[in-house]
Amino acid sequence: MPARPLVLFPDPRLSLLAPPVTTFGPALTALADDVRDTLMSVQAIGLTAPHIGVSARVVVVRMAPDEAMRVFVNPAILWASAETAAHDEGSVSMPGVRERIVRPAQVRFGYRALDGSEHEEDADGFFAAVIQHEIDQIDGVFWIDRLSRLKRERLVKRFGKRGPAASA
Repeated sequence: MPARPLVLFPDPRLSLLAPPVTTFGPALTALADDVRDTLMSVQAIGLTAPHIGVSARVVVVRMAPDEAMRVFVNPAILWASAETAAHDEGSVSMPGVRERIVRPAQVRFGYRALDGSEHEEDADGFFAAVIQHEIDQIDGVFWIDRLSRLKRERLVKRFGKRGPAASA
């Protein structure tokens, strides 16, 4: 499947709640393949269907170049620790800028596989941050929404100074 163009900030589609996937089959597999191929082409850690303009709760994650890609359909946080951790985050939809985001240090999340089977998994460390970041995206929460207003405004200004060629 081909890599698709990315939806770039400030496109309002990045702030929309993606509906749950209800049909499992070849069309879902093809969408997941497109998200995977796009993730590979932009060398990202995680990518969602909304990043490629499709409003669906599909997330693909690859924590390292030598690791297999994982597909999570309809992922949701089931539990989050009171303990927090800060990680540098960014988005392929807003290239060239990063900021520290504080999130729960550990989470348990539920999801479906491409065949529709249900699963639960625990995540901690950077993997927990990645899962929360991507679930935020399908929930319509763009990563900069987690920043204070002042930090968000400064980051958007810094991103804007990069110019259209830098963000394309």
